Amino acid sequence: MPVRTLTASPGAVSPRMSHTVYLALGSNLGDRQGFLDRALAELRGRPGVRIVRVSRAWETAPVGGPPGQGPYLNAAAQVETDLNPRELLAVLLETEQRLGRIRREHAGPRTIDLDLLLYEDRAIDEPDLTVPHPRMHERTFVLGPLAEIAPTAVHPLLRRTIVELLAALAAPATRDDQGKALRGKRAVVTGSSSGIGRAIALALADRGADVLIHARQSREQAHAVRDAARQRGVRAEVLLADLSDPAACTRLVEDAWQRGPVDIWVNNAGADILTGVNRERSFDEKLRALLAVDVTATMLLSRDAGRRMTAAGGGVILTVGWDQAETGMEGDSGQLFGAAKAAVMAFTRSLALSLAPAVRVNCLAPGWIRTAWGETASARWQERAVRETPLGRWGTPEDVAAVACWLASPDAGFITGQVVRINGGAVR
Repeated sequence: MPVRTLTASPGAVSPRMSHTVYLALGSNLGDRQGFLDRALAELRGRPGVRIVRVSRAWETAPVGGPPGQGPYLNAAAQVETDLNPRELLAVLLETEQRLGRIRREHAGPRTIDLDLLLYEDRAIDEPDLTVPHPRMHERTFVLGPLAEIAPTAVHPLLRRTIVELLAALAAPATRDDQGKALRGKRAVVTGSSSGIGRAIALALADRGADVLIHARQSREQAHAVRDAARQRGVRAEVLLADLSDPAACTRLVEDAWQRGPVDIWVNNAGADILTGVNRERSFDEKLRALLAVDVTATMLLSRDAGRRMTAAGGGVILTVGWDQAETGMEGDSGQLFGAAKAAVMAFTRSLALSLAPAVRVNCLAPGWIRTAWGETASARWQERAVRETPLGRWGTPEDVAAVACWLASPDAGFITGQVVRINGGAVR
């Protein structure tokens, strides 16, 4: 997965400051556990290096390198250090040498391997020093141990937590299994310049669908999603529209169909009342915004798209509700989202009955999904999200996107009028 790296000077970090760092440790020669223990002991003895937490050892098969290697023991460690990145790298290389690490061939067997995974939120790209580790997001044997001790640590380039990156490793297999089940289909995803909408648009593109990316005014972000979709070998375009204006909703549908018949319409756009300046708006202002975008626009767009799909002989419409709209949540946000999303869920069921059998209509009901608000939520909300989710983690936009793609595919051909909860098993 190509990532854009940023250049920074390691020497700019003051050695008098303490920094949180994550290391990977591995061994597949001799007394593997002994070498891991000795490496940690060596690091504990170095000035400016303090071991805070260590994962259990994971045994995994070697990746690459010469045949006949034995399995590895891998672990991760959280370190507090006064050293700058280059100084810390020198300590790691010296420790490897003291424990008999010999570098004869790429990915060959070794007594000990010490990698610098993360140094605070820094991004460094220099010939002999790259942070974050350039392949950490591709390796279960790195992410698994790291998720034990730092599940919510964020990759500074990919902007995903460690547990989210670990969950995402399963996505390529899912795409391979489904192949290009949506090849030849055209999809519109409203609100797809970021978050869940972006994930849905790209997942549809992964499965072969051409996509129309919609945003209210985030032209640059929308174009970035468009470009990412095109890299997947599909056609993609951008449409801008303010969905709080009913006339703009009408124009959006017309503009979409002028580019060709639409097979999949995803009503993901919603009013943001939780981040930025919008969080300070009054209850009445937030209510009007939610009713205009989440409810009215969803209804107008769905009815117009549904009429055109029926005339063409078929299609799929997806809406977005909220799992706690059915159970309730305390506070202003609970009241606001509960009312708006419950309306969307009720409308979805009725529209499904109205458009059957030609058009299938279903509703996605996400639970605790780490979008822009979740990434900056307080420790209290972070703890609550994990505590209320039986699977023990935040959901990801990709989790929602996987369900959206299934509902849009022929595999869900007997599913309509349903509200599908994507919430890690929460029943409250």
